[in-house]
Amino acid sequence: METPHSGGSLSTQDQTCMAMESTDGMLSRCQRRVMKQEMMRPSNTVHLLVLCEDHRAGMVKHQCCPGCGLFCREGTFMECRPYGSISHRFHRVCASILKDRRFCPHCGEDATGAKEVTVSKPEPSPSVPRSNPGLSLPAVPTVAALPSAPATPAVPQTLRAKKSSEPQRSREQSPSRLKGEAVSTADRLPKESLETILMALDDENLKPKKVKYPTRQLYISAKQGELQKVIHLLVDGKDPNFLMEGQNKRTPLHAAAAEGHQEICHMLVQAGANLDMSDEEQKTPLMAACENNHLETVKYLLRAGAAVSHKDIMGFTCLHLAAKLGHYDVVHHLISKASKHINCQDDGGWTPITWAIEYKHKELVHLLLTRGADVNIRDKEQNVCLHWAALSGCDDVAQALLEARCDLDAVNVHGDSPLHVAARENHLECVMLFLSRGADVSQRNREGQTALDCCVYSSKVWTALNTNKKLTDARRGRDCVGERVLSRDVSRGYEAVPIPCVNGVDSEPCPENFKYIPDNCVTSPLNIDKDITHLQHCSCTDDCSSSTCMCGQLSLRCWYDTEGRLPLDFCQREPPVLFECNHACSCWRNCRNRVVQNGLRVRLQLFRTQKMGWGVRVMQDIPQGAFICEYVGEIITDAEADKRENDSFLFTLDNKVGDVHCIDARLFGNIGRFINHLCEPNLLAVRVFTMHQDLRFPRIAFFSSRPIKAGDQLGLDYGDHYWRVKSKYFSCQCGSLKCRYLSSSR
Repeated sequence: METPHSGGSLSTQDQTCMAMESTDGMLSRCQRRVMKQEMMRPSNTVHLLVLCEDHRAGMVKHQCCPGCGLFCREGTFMECRPYGSISHRFHRVCASILKDRRFCPHCGEDATGAKEVTVSKPEPSPSVPRSNPGLSLPAVPTVAALPSAPATPAVPQTLRAKKSSEPQRSREQSPSRLKGEAVSTADRLPKESLETILMALDDENLKPKKVKYPTRQLYISAKQGELQKVIHLLVDGKDPNFLMEGQNKRTPLHAAAAEGHQEICHMLVQAGANLDMSDEEQKTPLMAACENNHLETVKYLLRAGAAVSHKDIMGFTCLHLAAKLGHYDVVHHLISKASKHINCQDDGGWTPITWAIEYKHKELVHLLLTRGADVNIRDKEQNVCLHWAALSGCDDVAQALLEARCDLDAVNVHGDSPLHVAARENHLECVMLFLSRGADVSQRNREGQTALDCCVYSSKVWTALNTNKKLTDARRGRDCVGERVLSRDVSRGYEAVPIPCVNGVDSEPCPENFKYIPDNCVTSPLNIDKDITHLQHCSCTDDCSSSTCMCGQLSLRCWYDTEGRLPLDFCQREPPVLFECNHACSCWRNCRNRVVQNGLRVRLQLFRTQKMGWGVRVMQDIPQGAFICEYVGEIITDAEADKRENDSFLFTLDNKVGDVHCIDARLFGNIGRFINHLCEPNLLAVRVFTMHQDLRFPRIAFFSSRPIKAGDQLGLDYGDHYWRVKSKYFSCQCGSLKCRYLSSSR
């Protein structure tokens, strides 16, 4: 029987084993040192004993007599074998007696079948005479406190050979996530404690007999921070990737990371622990460390190669977990190492900044804003960040979001604007802020309610809204008509970022004479080669930024930087053809060489221009080299294009390989079909291959050829060939001082 752990420490005298051996009436005291802090006894008639590992094993094997508490391992004693393979040892005089019958004091079985056994004594040991083995021993003093740390076991020479620095991790042990040099203790762990333990393990005088622990003990020791025992168990061959039942099938590395035991994490990784092993909730050790705010452990796991982009069953990444709980330092470190994941969405469509806003982590919100968090990404109910700020009632956060150009007029699937939400929640400060920024108090949701209808009658919020409504109605007669929102998303949800449509020029409705599609389509068989076995692909295990990447070599080099942008020295006059990584590659889905295939990521708006019909403008600042959108439509042959009457939406795939084909966006297209001609263009068309490499059918991707300010119209140079044909019907209306086609109709 083991007692619960108790604090305190043992005296020097009591640090040795308390076991007494009985050998034919002679007693001997064990002199081995104690390694475990728990106390044991064979029955409740015997005092609790602190034992060495050898006698602990003997206690488990029923070699201690329950009557007197002496160990029966040498000399003559009784042995009961009730189940054949199990042996119960006791003294004849210590047998239990009931109605003149003797019973085994271990199991209670009839001792008639017990045999007298003699085990020879291997070597003499100090002893004291005992006149009668049947008499009870003097009471052993009860131990009130146990040592705070167990003695250190010896380990094989393979581990002891490197006691001044940690054991090097072999290629066979590594779970293949380490990149570059091996993880070094010198610059990653507090060196003193680990070095002291390894040196203690080298002590040749401490070699107790091995104790067979179950594999689950590795998980328990890793969770409790028992570094010595973890090393002992790893050397003993315990599996570092053991899945703990009853603990969501977490590994020892999960347990150590969740508790912030950095040194134990290091030893487990060196022993071959998989850095990206998932538990039943699909959480990795790195996610456990982030969730529990253990910054140093997070830093170590990242250096060791743990993946930042992994998602759990809720779609949460490490950034989501840390942002939700307000762990500022962890979030700061994560985005310094992997800023491209800052706008990653979970299964509900929420980004890390969304969670920080909901839980009012103001400093964290400001940090994420300065690092490029997109405040207009919509969740599954079409809420933007300002909706969540209105719900939480945090006007400081709402102010910061508005300064970051968060859309004040955005509506969710219920038709609610941020003003509706703030009014319903009775958050006066947010309501006043939104009204001061021009929020429309007369806007109605799908239930036909205005913000005034959503608030409590005669409350302060109602008074503010009612006053604003009266002032608005009084000005309405003399105010000019502003832009009307015709559609909150012309893509009908096909794009990750909604594309609203507005008109402040005339009464023209939202264009509906085409079908919005996110990818090219065909209406006749073209036999595009999409055989995966024909794809040239890479075998990269990094982020495909090295010169050895096969896909990069096809493009002359990998042109994308860490932010997915083309470099400043990218040739705009004769752009090279880009080959992105595909589904035959060995790299991860989020490698550097995948940009166009990830789809539209910037905020665009379809708007009515003064002279050129519909146009497209950006709603955020765009740096040079950023991917804007793709020109999508119906792929047709050149012969079919000649037959079509309306050629205003044709884009020739001038690939110089085989037959000539075109993309016609007249009936089927995306936002790219509305991009107008500019004599001073800010867009560059680049041919890109992603999921196939049939050179006849490249994708046409538009990248920014120079920095673009929020509110600027996007434009492409249609070229001289286009204007030679179209100059008969109209002239250029780009308005540039360098316009080349203004008088071409004359």
